[in-house]
Order: sequence, then C-alpha cells, then structure tokens
Amino acid sequence: MSMNEIDVISLENEMDLVLAHKRSLNLGQKLGLTLATCTTFATAISEIARTVIEHTNNGSLSIGLVPVDQRFALSGRFTFGSPERFVPADGYFYAQKLVPEFSRIEHDGITIIELRIGIPRSINLNRAKITALAAYFKDAPPINAYEEIKKRNRTLNRIAEEKEEELKRSKIIDQKKTEFISVASHEIKTPITVIKAYSQMIKVMKEGCSDQVKSIVDKIDGQTSKLLALVQQLLDVSKFENGHISYQMERVQIGDLIADMVAVMKHITPNHEFRVSVIKDIKVSIDKLRMEQVFSNLLGNAAKYSRKNTVISIKAGVDTQGFAQISVSDQGIGMNERDIRSVFEKFYRSDDVLNSHAGLGMGLYIASKIVTDHGGRIWVESTPGTGSTFHFTIPASS
Repeated sequence: MSMNEIDVISLENEMDLVLAHKRSLNLGQKLGLTLATCTTFATAISEIARTVIEHTNNGSLSIGLVPVDQRFALSGRFTFGSPERFVPADGYFYAQKLVPEFSRIEHDGITIIELRIGIPRSINLNRAKITALAAYFKDAPPINAYEEIKKRNRTLNRIAEEKEEELKRSKIIDQKKTEFISVASHEIKTPITVIKAYSQMIKVMKEGCSDQVKSIVDKIDGQTSKLLALVQQLLDVSKFENGHISYQMERVQIGDLIADMVAVMKHITPNHEFRVSVIKDIKVSIDKLRMEQVFSNLLGNAAKYSRKNTVISIKAGVDTQGFAQISVSDQGIGMNERDIRSVFEKFYRSDDVLNSHAGLGMGLYIASKIVTDHGGRIWVESTPGTGSTFHFTIPASS
C-alpha cells in the first residue's frame, strides 16, 4: 500500500536509533496523538531499528501515513537487505506486541517490516495537512550534531551522484558525436575526392575548354581542396577521441624540417615575409607528416590573423631541459586572456574572429594533441593588437 512519506532515516549505527525514536515521536506529537500512543509507536520503532542495525548495515526507515478504510494509519516501514541469518532479538518480538498491525515480507533478498497504529478520525487528516507535515520535517533543523553531519554528507553524496550521472551522459553524448563525425567525414570525403579528380582532369584538357571555364574549374578545385582539408581535420579529431591515431617515427634534423615547411608555406602565403633563426640544430624523433600538420597550422594561422606584408618569425633552439623548442611569432591581432586559456580546446573559436575569419576551431586542438603525443608541450603568449607567439617543444632524439 502506498505511503505518504514524511521522513526517511538511514540505519547505519547506534546514533540512528536516537534519530528514529525522536523523529517518530515528533511525528506522533505533530499529528496530535496522545502521549501514550506517541511513546508506544516510537518505542516499537526503536526496537525494530536496533534489530536491523545489529544484523545489517544497509537498512532504512520511512515514517509516514498510509490510507486505510477512509482514514489514515501512522506507519514505520523498514527496508533492508536480508542477511543470511536473521535472528530477531527480544526487542523484535516486543515491538510486535506494542503495535496493533505488524507485517514482515521477504522477496528477492529484500526484507520489509512495517508497523502501524491507526489514527482517530477526530484528528481529521487531509491532503493539505499531510503536505504541510512533510514540508515541516523536510525543513526541520537537525536534532543533534550527528544528524547535521549526516544531512551534509547526504547532500554531498547526492551532488556527487548527480555530477557522476551528468559526466556519464556527457561522455555518451561525446562518444556519439565523435562516431557521427567519423562516419559523416568518411561519407563526405568520397564525393569530394571524385569532384576534385574531375576538376583536375578538366584543368589538363587542352581542347574544348575555354579560359573562362578553366578559371571556374580552378576555383572549384581550390574549394574542394579546402573541403578535403576540413574533412581530414574532422577525421583526425575522431581518431584522437577514439585513440586510433598512429605515428610513424623517424629521426630528422629540426632545421631541415623547418626549412622544408617554410619553403612550402611561401607558396601558400606569398604575401608574408618568413624569417627563420635556428639557434641550435638538433635531431628529433617525429612522425614527419603529423609534425608538418603542426607547422602548417601554426604558420597558416600566423598568416591568417595578421596583415599582408608583415613578418612571421620562426625560431628554433634548445630549452633548459634539452628539448627542441620551436616558436612561431606573428604581428597580428593577438588574443585576450580568455582566448589564451581556451585556444587549444576542441572547436574553440574566439568571439573576435567568428564573423571575420573562417574555420572550425580544430587546427590548434589537433596540433596540441600531436605535440603532446610526441612527449612535448605547446603554449601561447599573446597581446591584443600586437601579435602572438606559439611555442612548442619536442624531445631530442637520443
């Protein structure tokens, strides 16, 4: 039968006997029952609570009101995991004699013991009074210091459980999102590759293709290249998230790697001057293609967020721990403190560039993952309106 629950007490140790007794006594008094009835009910509750605590450590007591034949009964319901051997103490039998209604049910390893005392109709209980009682006990101050600590612990446990559940949901959503990105990227990549192949075929045709058509095809080819780059970034993100990224390591001279990347970037961004300073050249063990992604992103961003004909500086040396340290500096728009803290997060884009510069906020996230997987670290120093300097380290090759 359903209970209008007024208060719940977990039964863990002897201190909970005091709470069970006082709360059940207090409820009887609030209902206007006689002192004898209140004392009898509270005593029966205490006796069963003692028995439960002695034999289990997972019991709980719910005290409340149960509708019975157009009136209500004061009820105490104990729920606990049935122990292998439950030998009721003398108090258990004593409680049975104190109350007019006593029941015990065992099912699927759970035992439920319920005590009831009828409430006279003259008390005139109704839903409004029951709701008011529940609100009173919910907001009632702790009976003692033990209950205050117990309430605080219960609140902290509830918050922890809510946070854990929220974290689980977030992980599931993030996993589903990563799976979608991976599948969608693979599906999108195929038609883009076909379009690019046809555009390349048209570009090499010598006859039957006017200069105007070739100009349009050049634009199509350029845009499909951008699309392929974005799709590849999405695929990389899903690989990092799923732990499926792999590296083919080789030893290279850091100065040679920088020289190769600058030579490529000069053709891609011809409107900027690149200045290279290799203070000390050392060998590093890297996945060359992945590290080229890091350089491409940092140099591309330096050009993207700075004016034409400004200088992009690349410096390489050795830090105090013997790591190769590379720095890429620009004379661009710079970043504020919030952007500096968040710039390496997945899909992060500054509010200052959302409408002025295209992008999905994946490049620096991927770059940071590659650097970290190589055993290094990446960070940025920046001043708004002056420019930014991105630094990253790579362990020297032994």
